[in-house]
Amino acid sequence: MRRAIDVLVASLALVALSPVMLVLVIAVRWTLGSPLLFRQVRTGMHGRPFTIVKFRTMRAEQFPGEPDAARETRLGRVLRGSSLDELPQLLNVLWGHMSLIGPRPTLPSQVQHYTNRQHGRHAVRPGITGWAQVNGRNSLPWPERIELDLWYIEHRSLLLDLRIVGRTLLRLVRPSGLYGEGGVNPGFPVPGDEPTRDV
Repeated sequence: MRRAIDVLVASLALVALSPVMLVLVIAVRWTLGSPLLFRQVRTGMHGRPFTIVKFRTMRAEQFPGEPDAARETRLGRVLRGSSLDELPQLLNVLWGHMSLIGPRPTLPSQVQHYTNRQHGRHAVRPGITGWAQVNGRNSLPWPERIELDLWYIEHRSLLLDLRIVGRTLLRLVRPSGLYGEGGVNPGFPVPGDEPTRDV
């Protein structure tokens, strides 16, 4: 039933938001060129990898290792601030990689350092939004976000999902938690890891 709702809502959303997405396609193409989409391998349900899609928000690197902050465009900041860059993930929902609500999918390089308990967040499909997203998002350290995700999996219900949807809409109107301390989103706390803003 949850999967049927995901497919129905994602399909209707894609149709309803198609004019917005067309405008975004034109804007990204005009300011950043091709490709239009940012693709990255993430870890999904049962630990299976999949490719997540978003609208691009950064220009190409001018030199290896150029900081993300220097590459982000004005359009990119608007897209991230409004979460409009996430709209292509409705396709991930239709393809079966993701759900509308669930833990945010993380990078395989982070997942390999999870504890057995933390791997429990892969018991369900990752989501476009989720309990951790509406309770601090990137302002929270990863271990705390994962605990929120695990709590959601243990308590998930239609009522809780509706609560998350309502709080997500509020976050779209009043964005918060977009970035961690210093404007970067910390990766999973492993010695030697570099912060990333692509999560």
